[in-house]
Amino acid sequence: MRLIAVEEHFLPSEHAKEVMAGYGLPPAAAGPLADLGAGRIATMDAAGIDVQVLSVVAPAAQEVPRPRAVDLARALNDRAAEAIRQYPGRFRALAALPMPDPAAAAAEAFRAVRDLGFCGIIINGHTGGRFLDSAEFEPVLAAAEELGVPVYLHPTYPPAAVAEAYGAGLDPAVAALLMTAGWGWHAETGMHVLRMVLGGVFDRHPRLQVIVGHMGENLPFSLLRADAVLSRLRPGHESVADTVRSHVHLTISGYTTVAPLQCALTVFGADRLMFSTDYPFGDPVQHATFLETAPLSPEDRAKIAHTNAERLLTV
Repeated sequence: MRLIAVEEHFLPSEHAKEVMAGYGLPPAAAGPLADLGAGRIATMDAAGIDVQVLSVVAPAAQEVPRPRAVDLARALNDRAAEAIRQYPGRFRALAALPMPDPAAAAAEAFRAVRDLGFCGIIINGHTGGRFLDSAEFEPVLAAAEELGVPVYLHPTYPPAAVAEAYGAGLDPAVAALLMTAGWGWHAETGMHVLRMVLGGVFDRHPRLQVIVGHMGENLPFSLLRADAVLSRLRPGHESVADTVRSHVHLTISGYTTVAPLQCALTVFGADRLMFSTDYPFGDPVQHATFLETAPLSPEDRAKIAHTNAERLLTV
C-alpha cells in the first residue's frame, strides 16, 4: 500500500541557529532535520514510506524581523525544491511563509506553489501573538484559496505572556514541555481553529481547507462541547462543528494509540484523516506499524495511508 507522510520536518544546518533562536533543538534532532539526502530516504524505506511532504520545523521564518523573514522563507523553500529535484517522486513540500509581512507571505505562497510545485503552505500558529482571524492575514488566506492548496496549521511556541503565566513556579524544563508537546501546542492549535470559525475566516474563504496534526489537536474529543457552547454565537451560519468538519483535515502525527484514532474517526470520519509521523520527532516505523495494525477496514486504512493525501494535496 502506498504510504504518504504529510508532516515531515527539515531544517538546513546553516539556518538552524536563526530559525530556532531562543528555543533550541533536541541534540538528536539536528542531524535528521538537516538531512534531505540518502539518510532520510533510507529512514523512509525502512518504514515503507513512499513520499514525505516536507515542511520546515516551527517556527520557520515567522519569528525573525520582517525584512529578513522574506529572504529566509525563500531560502528554505528553495532548499526543499532542491531536494524534490534530487529525489523526484519521494519528496513534496509545504511552503514556509514570512508571516510578519503578510503581503510578502502571499507572494511567496504563489511562488512556491506555481513556480516550485509545492502542494500546500504551512503556518506555524500565531505570529507575534496574532492569529489567522486577524484582518492582516487576509492576503495569505486568499492566496491559499486562490491556489487551491491547503494550509497546514502547525503549533508554535507560546507568546511570552502565556509562557510567563502558565510556566510560573515550574521547573523551566518542565514548563517548556508542558506548554509545547506535552499539552499546550495541542490546546492552542485547537483554539486557533475555533478562532478562525468564530472570526468568520471560513465564511470569507469558503473553499479554504486546513490541516492540523496530532490526531486533531484535541478537537475530536472537545468539538461537540465547543459546538454546544459557541454555535449560538453564530446565528444564521453553519454550526461550529459542521464548519470545522467542512474545512479541517487531521493527521495522526505523534499519536500511535487506538483510542484517539477511534475518537477522530467517530467525529471527523476516515475521509478527513491522513498519515504522518512528525519526523524526526516521531518514529516512522512506529507510526507505520500503528497504521498497519490499527482496527480499520481496508478501505479506511487506504484512505489514511494515501488516498486522502492524494486528493487534498495532489501528491
